[in-house]
Amino acid sequence: MIRFDDVSVTYDGATAPVLSRVDLHVPEGELVLVVGRTGTGKSTLLRCVNGLVPHFTGGTLSGRVTVAGRDTRLHPPRELADVVGVVPQDPLSGFVTDMVEDELAYGMESIGLAPDVMRRRVEETLDLLGLAELRNRPLRSLSGGQRQRVAIGAVLTMHPKVLVLDEPTSALDPGAAEEVLAALQRLVHDLGVTVLLAEHRLERVVQYADRVVVVPGAGEPLVVGTPAEVMADAPVAPPVVELGRLAGWNPLPLSVRDARRAAGPLREQLEPQLADAAAARTRSAIHVLSDDVALTVSDAVVRHGSVPALRGVTLAADRGEIVAVMGRNGAGKSTLLGTLVGLHVPTAGVVAVGGSTPSTLRGRDLVSRVGLVPQEPTDLLVADRVGDECTAADRDGGAVAGTTRALLDRLAPGIADASHPRDLSEGQRLALALAVVLASEPPVLLLDEPTRGLDYAAKQRLVTTLRDLATRGHCVVLATHDVELAAEVATRVVVIADGEIVADGPATDVVVGSPMFAPQVSKVMAPQPWLTVAEVRAALVVAS
Repeated sequence: MIRFDDVSVTYDGATAPVLSRVDLHVPEGELVLVVGRTGTGKSTLLRCVNGLVPHFTGGTLSGRVTVAGRDTRLHPPRELADVVGVVPQDPLSGFVTDMVEDELAYGMESIGLAPDVMRRRVEETLDLLGLAELRNRPLRSLSGGQRQRVAIGAVLTMHPKVLVLDEPTSALDPGAAEEVLAALQRLVHDLGVTVLLAEHRLERVVQYADRVVVVPGAGEPLVVGTPAEVMADAPVAPPVVELGRLAGWNPLPLSVRDARRAAGPLREQLEPQLADAAAARTRSAIHVLSDDVALTVSDAVVRHGSVPALRGVTLAADRGEIVAVMGRNGAGKSTLLGTLVGLHVPTAGVVAVGGSTPSTLRGRDLVSRVGLVPQEPTDLLVADRVGDECTAADRDGGAVAGTTRALLDRLAPGIADASHPRDLSEGQRLALALAVVLASEPPVLLLDEPTRGLDYAAKQRLVTTLRDLATRGHCVVLATHDVELAAEVATRVVVIADGEIVADGPATDVVVGSPMFAPQVSKVMAPQPWLTVAEVRAALVVAS
């Protein structure tokens, strides 16, 4: 169905190809997972399938890419639209209409399907992806995860033979991600659709893949094999695989179910370490928390038109805390962060950051107190060159020249000053936006889905940065669906549902007791309250 024959891609101005001599065959009805570190060329590989490379991106493509027998060099994207459906990293950039139902129907209208067929497919897709309640909503009023599901739905209504998805679950809560992956499974197994999917959150996807393709970058050849073969020594792996490597399990587990079957002896070995681990977590929390209040929210009510987004929310956080705000898509997480930075004005209640009302602050008075990295990093990026963006951030934040550039190199090494921000990968743009915000060293840092588009190595650099900020007295609040991030970095977890706080407490207490928000290690090791592979590794060292 998809064939790459000796394919190389070199972008204009680049000194080396991003893909070099790729040979790959994907037969009909396979789900192929594409993995690799940020910026290695995964998105380029996907864009070759529908002709965006080179017809839209420019550059030079050598070799041959065929999809359902069509050569993509001879057929631009519009001539492949009936065969290939593409869901990009940034759903909003691909929307054509303003309303959910119109967007689901647009692609079918463009290829001239009959109205009764379109109506039936729209209804089927609304049910398949849980979008029925959103059908009459404006697209710009949706949360990032809701937009992601609409983007997937708009492609599915076309009934493509090949479906290409770039980070399809990155903005989805765990429940919505499971729904999307279950839908993809049905398409593959029941309808024979071929799915090519790039995803950094391997813990969600790897057990469903027929094959895994590792894109190492730097012109190195692809590594292709079954999930078990590739995960045995892949440079990126989900926590359940890392735990299996640590414990020496053979075969390596790809799912929580398989890991739990092998974990009995490991739990017995770690039983004596539970008390010491609990005491260490308590000491860590006492060390980090400063009892210096950084922000307060009291009975806040926020509405988007007639829709209540926050309903009487009360919350306080100290300097030195890292608070993870979790909840399903549309629960009010982004609204809470927007209210804390003054983007939304409560209709009732009080919000204060650093003793001031954020909606009354402007310019440097605001950025010196609170900084927000939004779900769409490009909202903060205005320059045409990365170097110019860094220079402007230093100037606007009153930082020493070179501060933003140094932060960027720490978060995402290797980005050239001459690069255009919109040419960067999703993870690289996020790193640039984070560096821009951190340059002014705001006492309160807000991050909305900060690991979207980040590989495991980049996520670890982010974790290190956030921990360093907390120990220096910053208050960090992050809205996230990434349960692994919350388990690793959060001192406290707040769960929001329908605009109300339904849980608030230490990370261990909240996530271990939640089947939805528990990390993989917690699910495998339950009832023992281990959260991360690093915790288990440290306990094994003590036990030995």
